[in-house]
Amino acid sequence: MEKQNLNSNNDTYLAQWLAGELSDDTLQTLVSESDFKAYIKLRKGIDVYTSLNAETDSSFTEIQKKIGQRKQSKVRPLNTKRWWMGIAASVVILFGVFSLLRDTIVSVETGFGEKQTIVLLDGSEVILNSKSTITYNEDTWKDNRTLSLSGEAYFKVAKGSTFTVETNNGEVKVLGTQFNVNSTQDLFEVVCYEGKVGVSSHNEAIVLLPTHTVRRINGDAIETWQVAETKPYWTRGESAFKSVPLKYVITALESEYDVTFNVDNVDTNMIFTGSFPHDNINTALQTVFKTLDITYFEKEKGLIYLSVK
Repeated sequence: MEKQNLNSNNDTYLAQWLAGELSDDTLQTLVSESDFKAYIKLRKGIDVYTSLNAETDSSFTEIQKKIGQRKQSKVRPLNTKRWWMGIAASVVILFGVFSLLRDTIVSVETGFGEKQTIVLLDGSEVILNSKSTITYNEDTWKDNRTLSLSGEAYFKVAKGSTFTVETNNGEVKVLGTQFNVNSTQDLFEVVCYEGKVGVSSHNEAIVLLPTHTVRRINGDAIETWQVAETKPYWTRGESAFKSVPLKYVITALESEYDVTFNVDNVDTNMIFTGSFPHDNINTALQTVFKTLDITYFEKEKGLIYLSVK
């Protein structure tokens, strides 16, 4: 009941403010900060709405006159607040999907074989691998450097407050560093290239130092090892794997070359260690499948069948 009364009060304050009965300063003391910001956007929308419909006031006056001429009918005086609330509702509907109450969530997605570099509001840089997505909130970024990742990305984080990468498989927290995160299906792998990286997954936490890697596959125990490279291979046009089930390599091939594999006749859990290039699909297929004694043929465009020799 208390929440219902609060919403009712806010509606009253909004109507009074739009009608010019409350100043901005007074309204700000009566409602929450988030509501006040929303109301400011609402008023801007009303200004645009009014400019686009300049005849509204005169039309409304004409309507009042016509109603007044109907002497047989009893007409209630117009409620200015209701009028303003009606205008507000119309504006919300009209501008809701545009700039009035616009969503400040930013989402960047790459296509097949596409790499994209994104510079965030704090100067941090994200290099997004193929078929990957990052999502973050522009409005809250200054105080909350948190983004969501699906797929793989290499991060160069500007120093500042805690920078958090959230995935379906775990979370990564840093202050300012360089690291790579791969969260694909049930594979979660993080490599630290500079600084320190805090990784949490399935209620386990670990701190990575430069050249250290942590990986969890299918919810199994965490694996750790060290790498020699100073940045991910994929940023240089090559995907590399260390003792991973074949199904993850196949997913990477599909993301890079926009193809689909029929795997009915192969064991996708067999282990693969190696790499494939991003600039030649024939070389990539040979590099991966000949090593495992798997034959492949393209039955139709974009559909490749695999089978054991």
